Amino acid sequence: MINFVRRCECHITQFMDNKMLTVLILISALATCLSVPRCEPEEAAIGRCRTPAEERPQCIEMVLGYCQDVPYSHTTFPNIVGHRSRQELEMGAEYLLLSVIHGLLKGECSPDIRLLGCSVLAPRCQDDRLMKPCRSSCEMVKKSCVHAFEAIQMAWPYFLDCDRFFVSSEEGCHDPLSDLREKQDVAFANISDGGLSTILQFTYHSNSQMFSILKKTAAKCPHISNTYSIGRSVEGKDLLVIEFSNNPGQHDLLEPEIKLIGNMHGNEVLGRQLLIYLAQYLCSEYLLGNERIQTLINTTRIHILPSMNPDGYEIAASEVADRNDPENIYQEGHEYNGWTSGRANAQNLDLNRNFPDLTSIFYNRRRFRHFRSDHIPIPESYWLNKVVAPETYAIMKWIRSYPFVISASLHGGELVISYPFDFSRHPQEERILSPTPDEQIFRQLARIYADSHATMSNNDTERCGASFASKGGITNGALWYSFAGGMSDFNYLHSNCYEITVELGCDKFPSEVELYPEWLRNKEALLSFMESVHRGIKGIVKDQHGNGIKGATISVRGMRHDITTAEDGDYWRLLNPGVHIVTAAATGYSKVSKRINLPKNMQVGRVDFVLKKAPRDPSLDYFNIPELDNYERFDPFNQFEQYSQRELGENGEERTEKPWWWAYFSQLGISAPTWLLRNY
Repeated sequence: MINFVRRCECHITQFMDNKMLTVLILISALATCLSVPRCEPEEAAIGRCRTPAEERPQCIEMVLGYCQDVPYSHTTFPNIVGHRSRQELEMGAEYLLLSVIHGLLKGECSPDIRLLGCSVLAPRCQDDRLMKPCRSSCEMVKKSCVHAFEAIQMAWPYFLDCDRFFVSSEEGCHDPLSDLREKQDVAFANISDGGLSTILQFTYHSNSQMFSILKKTAAKCPHISNTYSIGRSVEGKDLLVIEFSNNPGQHDLLEPEIKLIGNMHGNEVLGRQLLIYLAQYLCSEYLLGNERIQTLINTTRIHILPSMNPDGYEIAASEVADRNDPENIYQEGHEYNGWTSGRANAQNLDLNRNFPDLTSIFYNRRRFRHFRSDHIPIPESYWLNKVVAPETYAIMKWIRSYPFVISASLHGGELVISYPFDFSRHPQEERILSPTPDEQIFRQLARIYADSHATMSNNDTERCGASFASKGGITNGALWYSFAGGMSDFNYLHSNCYEITVELGCDKFPSEVELYPEWLRNKEALLSFMESVHRGIKGIVKDQHGNGIKGATISVRGMRHDITTAEDGDYWRLLNPGVHIVTAAATGYSKVSKRINLPKNMQVGRVDFVLKKAPRDPSLDYFNIPELDNYERFDPFNQFEQYSQRELGENGEERTEKPWWWAYFSQLGISAPTWLLRNY
């Protein structure tokens, strides 16, 4: 009351001499003072100011339909963001968002987001006092749910700004999620792991659902996982990777790196689903203390790309959905999913025929004494004569950016492991054994996956029409059928990476009831394959001052295929047990050779090299490798800039088309919620 009188004394002091006039004027002054609006900063920002009479909240019964399950029964107006009445609130975009959020996010973060929003739009009122929600509740929900908004290209709603509309417990906040947490605690009490495990949902996931799951998994295990994009598809979808490591985002010295790729052909979808499950499984099992998973992640950097062709997947998925329509008289079922619909990307390019054909170069020049059979440069003719898909370019740049040691590309249509070369060494023979210099290494990698699979190595297993009798579920690619421009051949001839192709089964788009059995058949095989990277030898190549030498070559006598050291001079060379002569060499240094004996019972041996400076020997030009980080040379015509940069406006702001969910708001004639646009 004292503060109130002080605010109004300017209106009454000049009339104190006339008592009657003073009384009349005092009444008028009080009325004037009561009508003066008073704005808090957040109210001024949105153009809503309260009068002093409105400062005293009055508790009214909660009647909002979408907020009936909040842990309190009374609210007040104006609310925290300034809506003055129930009618004004219900006509606003904020309340509309809460009504559709479950559908927009496909059930994720429900009802957490809605309850949190209700605590701001319909705040708790107790003893005629407005109570703000707790900042800690907001921060917890935002950390676990912001990825779901990112997946649909929606900004985090302004009225859920944790610093603006929420307060700390010291300021007397209330927890709007208290009842929800109590119910969850009761449910988790019956789970022995305390709720750390992830319950895998063996259903197909749309692209947005896949992005959301990967980001949610990374948010659940931020200390061991991270997501990043390697580029975009023709239609602008992210090629999203999730990595697992004890130091995510960084390469650790002597820690090998592997990659797993699914859905290269858009209609071959089982591998995509298995990699989504694998990411969730690795996170959950690490948190639960699974020693095998913890050892794998703590000693290996794992990169998982579930979908290399998200555009093709949408085409294939829509066709399967049509065939499940009971009114469709041309139903053929999942197993007859076109074999072509959605296979290619949005440019109608088969991505597994779109890589540079380095295998032909290898065959044409292998007779030359000093021609290298590794790290073969991409010829200029590739850029001039071929339409290069953005997905292909993204993978090539990815391969050049990380020191991958092994890789697996998951396909469908057969049940077998195929390994390079995929292109026949004889131009007139399309089905002929075409081994690489590392034939035995590739056979071992293929054998590890096939033998760990539930049925793949069994020769009695149906092979979808192809004949793999007595092969035990593995085959040389060209012996099966020959094609040029494949991804596996490119990995081997352009980088240090050894890639196998995993054909997961006859049905390219199996029904959902088959997803769980397929996960059981492949889980052990995936884990065993990843563990197989710890075979052979590893070490560091240094100079006399202890500095790592980047780009030094590691040669093994009798195997005409070298690998090179990474940024800090570390390397990994897959080898089978036995006696080997290993040589390290680099331009400007003397060569050093060592004889090693790799026992059968040793997983990986450590072999380091120290090279001394020496006069440059022209004969060592064999070891000189073009700078692998020179992307201007890699993409001489800069033709992929359009896929890595969005269109910018006059002032440098990013322009984007309105997302699909904008129609929910634009058709109702309400004030446009531009605060939901990420780049507005």
